[in-house]
Amino acid sequence: MTDAMTWLAALATIAVLLIYEVAQMIARRRNPAARARTAHAELREEWFIAISRQPGSEILAVQTLRNSLMSATMIASTAVLGLMGTVTLAAPSLNAALDASTIGIPQLTPRLMLELVLLALLFASLISSVMAVRYYNHAGFISAIPVGSAERQRWAATGVDYMRRAGLLYGWGLRHLILIAPILASMLHPLAGPVAAVVVVAMLSGFDRLDTKRL
Repeated sequence: MTDAMTWLAALATIAVLLIYEVAQMIARRRNPAARARTAHAELREEWFIAISRQPGSEILAVQTLRNSLMSATMIASTAVLGLMGTVTLAAPSLNAALDASTIGIPQLTPRLMLELVLLALLFASLISSVMAVRYYNHAGFISAIPVGSAERQRWAATGVDYMRRAGLLYGWGLRHLILIAPILASMLHPLAGPVAAVVVVAMLSGFDRLDTKRL
């Protein structure tokens, strides 16, 4: 393939993913109730509110949050391993780009651009997942406070807020890992990137759209 075709395929892969994410942001602003991300955030809030009304539910709440915390931890661990491998992969390309440059600015190639995007996605997934772990951990302490106590009432609003934040961050961490697939496909073969991007977007579209008629 020519350099122009390689550039075009790499840019098309990234453009498909960016356009979909922007479209999702616009759709959430217009009709938040029809988006799964918003509905799932509200679900976690209502769960925490409901569990806070049931005396004796502290153990159940802690166990539920422990499962969520472990899931977020697994995503963070996966992102760390991927980030370490990608740094090892991108270092030779970056060094070669620096050596080929005459003014100290790396000479950008399609391969290097894809590697940098891969690094950014993995780093974003790691940060989102680690922050989700943080909020789930704090929410676990709040949910362990006996229901009906003055301390539980004082921290109730904070617990609801932490549950929403943890859920959103968990979703972002998982989403960033999924978006890695088209980038990897494009690195294996330029033409595979746009195809993989369309497939991933079609899959995410089904997950992100909430069927409000069933609610």
